[in-house]
Amino acid sequence: MFLELDGNGPRYSQLTRALKQAILRGQLKAGSRLPATRALASELGLSRNTVLTAYESLCAEQLAVAAAGSGTFVRRVMMTGGFAAEAPEVPPQTRYAARLRSLPPLALRAVSTQLAYDLQYGEPLADPLLANAWRRELARAALRAGWRYPSSAGLPALRQAIRDYLARRRGVVCHADDIVIVNGAQQAVALLARLLLNEGDAVVVEDPGYQLATHALRAHGARLLPVQVDAEGLQVDALPPDGVRLVHVTPSHQFPSGAVMSLERRLALLQYAVAAQCWLIEDDYDGEFRYDAAAIPALRSLDVRNRVVYVGSFSKVLFPGLRLGYVVCPPGLRDDLVNGKRLDDIGCGVIEQAALAELMASGAFERHLRRTAAELRRRRAALLDGLARHCASHLHYEDSRAGMHLVGWLPRWSAAAVQALVAHAQARGLGLHPIGPHYLAAPAPAGLLLGFAALSPKQLQAAAARLGECLREVAGWPQEVGLSWSGSSARSGAAAPPSGSAAPAAVVRARSSRRRGT
Repeated sequence: MFLELDGNGPRYSQLTRALKQAILRGQLKAGSRLPATRALASELGLSRNTVLTAYESLCAEQLAVAAAGSGTFVRRVMMTGGFAAEAPEVPPQTRYAARLRSLPPLALRAVSTQLAYDLQYGEPLADPLLANAWRRELARAALRAGWRYPSSAGLPALRQAIRDYLARRRGVVCHADDIVIVNGAQQAVALLARLLLNEGDAVVVEDPGYQLATHALRAHGARLLPVQVDAEGLQVDALPPDGVRLVHVTPSHQFPSGAVMSLERRLALLQYAVAAQCWLIEDDYDGEFRYDAAAIPALRSLDVRNRVVYVGSFSKVLFPGLRLGYVVCPPGLRDDLVNGKRLDDIGCGVIEQAALAELMASGAFERHLRRTAAELRRRRAALLDGLARHCASHLHYEDSRAGMHLVGWLPRWSAAAVQALVAHAQARGLGLHPIGPHYLAAPAPAGLLLGFAALSPKQLQAAAARLGECLREVAGWPQEVGLSWSGSSARSGAAAPPSGSAAPAAVVRARSSRRRGT
C-alpha cells in the first residue's frame, strides 16, 4: 500500500500519522484488515518493531483494534465520507490576528546550507572556545541554579553582571533593579509595545529599519511614522512636532544602513522626547563591535530625564539560540514590565541565566568579545579587499567601521536588475540579500547587505570574486532586464549613494564620514 512518511520525528510516529491519515481519508476502509506487520515493514524498509509500535498507537487511539490470531483491523466507529483534503479557511478571529496576516514577508531568512557562500547578515561568528566554555558553565549551573520557577525580573546575579558590564562598556549607569531579563530583543519590543502603546498610537521608526521590530509594533496596532536615516542617523528635525508616543531607534549602529547617530542628533532626540513627552526605545544593535574607532556610548548614557528604554541582547555577541536579552527601564516602568513579563512566560530559563551570569562574572564573556572583535576585523578586511579587487566597476560602499555587515550600493541598478542579480548569484551558489525590503516609505535604492561574520576570510575572498563575476555577467545582459539609473538613488538625505548622471559607477571605496561626537 502507498504510505508517505513526512520525515518529522521517529519512524514509528511518522508511520502512525500516515496510517491515521489513510484511515480518516477513507483510503483504509472501516473493518478492513491492516497489512501484516512483516509485509508492511518489508515494503516500507522499516523494522517490524517500528510497524508494531505504530499499530499499537492506532489501537490506543481507538482507530484500530487487534484481534488475536487474525490481525489488526480498522474500527467501524468512523466518520462517514472521510475528511476534506484541505481545512476550510478561517477568517481572523481578532483584530490582532488580522494585523498578523497583513504583515509583509520577512526579508531575513536562515543561512542556506545549499549555497557555497552566503553573505547573510545578522549571523554571528561561531567561536569554538565559547562553545566549550558555555558547556562547562551550563553543566555547573544545572547543579546549583535550583528547580523552582524563575524570578520574572531575572536572576539577581545576572542582572548585577549586566549592570557592571554596561557601566564599563556602554557608559550606562543604572541599578541592577532597573534591569529586567527577557527572551531576546524581540520579546522586549513586543512587551514594551503592550505597556506603552494603545491601538492607533503614533510610533516613529527608522526608514530603512529593522523588520522584526516594525512587525511587532504593527501587530500591536501602532500607527507607524517612518522617518528617513542619513549618514548621521535618524533625521531628528523631520520628526512630527507632537502626537508621537514612541520612537524606536538603533543609534550605535543603525540597521541596515550602518549609520552612527551623531552627538548633536542624540542630544536633539533626547530634547524632543522631553518636549513631546514620548518614550525612546534604544535597540543597541551591534553596539559592541567597532573597528578603527573608539567605542560609542549608548544614548541611554546621556539620558538625565528617564525617557530612554535601553534594549540589549546576547544573540549577536554569543549566539541567537540562547534567547536572552535585557531591558534597562526607567524606574517608573519597571513594575509594569516585570508584571507583563510574568504574564507572558513567567520568566526566562534560570539555568541559562545562571550560566551566563557566571560567564560574565568570570571574565570569560569579555575575553570572548575581544576574540570575536579581532576575528571580525580580519573577516571584514578580507571582504573589503575582495570587493576592491573584484567588484570595483559596479559596487561601492560606505563604511561605518562597526557591526557585522556592510552595505554595497549599486547606483546604476534598478530593483529589477538587483533581483536578477540575486537569482543569478543563487544559481551560482552565492547568497545575496537586497536592502530594498527594509524600506517602508522612502524609495528604496539598489543595494546589498553583505554579511561577513559567518564566513572565513578565505571564503569571503572567494565570495567577493564570485560576486564580481555575477555583477559583470548580469550587467552584460540585454537592457530589458532593467539596468538603468535609479531615481530613488538621488533622493535628498537618504542613506543611499549619490547619483546624478549616467557616468560609470564609482569604484569601491571607503568614504570617510565626518568625525562624530561621542
